[in-house]
Amino acid sequence: MSTAPTVYDVAERSGVSIATVSRVYRNPDSVRAQTRDRVLAAARELGYVPSGNARGLASRSTGVLGLCFPDYADPDAESEAGGSAEADDDAAMLYSDQIIRGMERAARRHGYALLIAASLKGGPESLVAKVAGRVDGFAVLARTVPIEELEVISRRQPVVMLAGPRESDQLDHLDHIEVANADGQRELTRHLIEDHGLRRLAYVGSAEESPDVAARFRGYLEACRAAGVAVGDEPDLRAALMTQAEGAQAAATLLDRPGDRPEALLFANDQMAVGALHTLERRGLRVPQDVAVTGFDGIALSRLVRPALTTVRQPMRRMGEEAVELLVRRLTGGQNADPVSMMLPVSLVRRASCGC
Repeated sequence: MSTAPTVYDVAERSGVSIATVSRVYRNPDSVRAQTRDRVLAAARELGYVPSGNARGLASRSTGVLGLCFPDYADPDAESEAGGSAEADDDAAMLYSDQIIRGMERAARRHGYALLIAASLKGGPESLVAKVAGRVDGFAVLARTVPIEELEVISRRQPVVMLAGPRESDQLDHLDHIEVANADGQRELTRHLIEDHGLRRLAYVGSAEESPDVAARFRGYLEACRAAGVAVGDEPDLRAALMTQAEGAQAAATLLDRPGDRPEALLFANDQMAVGALHTLERRGLRVPQDVAVTGFDGIALSRLVRPALTTVRQPMRRMGEEAVELLVRRLTGGQNADPVSMMLPVSLVRRASCGC
């Protein structure tokens, strides 16, 4: 659209007053559901995003970039880090924390602040529209925001998708950053099979599988099949959440299954793998002599547990930095450039939990 839609356009389209439109975004519970739905539908049709402040209304610039992602908090990781020393604080930092650090660093370098939305429990209209209306550009993790909402937001401001492949042709115009998940898990699995001679493997994924986790399992399958290792089409177990507690329970479930005990437990992230280490220790099993354990992500905690965790390190901070660079490029004259699709490399980190 050559002229951005305004609150007046939304009011006219939905047949309500400007004040009602304002209340829908500022205090949605104060508006009848039927009216609220009509206003939001009109806003979507027009591609309207509410402006966050007077500065934005006047200059179309807020000096702020936004990031929206699910809340990945893991209380077990935070309590395990414990203490107040800087090293302990770093240990509690998870995947999303590292992305935030990268974005904050790059945003500060370019003179921007960062606005973070870490949960969508309130619904996309109540959170995404508020964040988008207060920022100049927007980064969002895959499957965090409904495709329709992203499509509307991207009409008004640059949006960068983080992690996972593009989910829809509707988003082909967005810049996109992902990491080589399949390559990393394939190399890790090959390492266990060829370098350590392990063939009874068990893979733990997640119940609500993200594109990243799906790619990791695909890499696992490819390595197993290339080596002639028997493997099914589904993970041996899917954890409800990718937390330490779920990893501990998953390890217990796999150990209690009838038949030969797995020689290695491969987890879709480090948090679950750390939880599994605790279960194995409680059961008197040695890692890696009795069972090898691996993770994925390369969070700080993976190097501090004992034994230190073999994992695949992904460049989480760089992902955040690259997201800011793409947003700034769009905001400073690159609006009409072709969309960028960036694949960042990962690296295998060999540690004691696999026998290295």
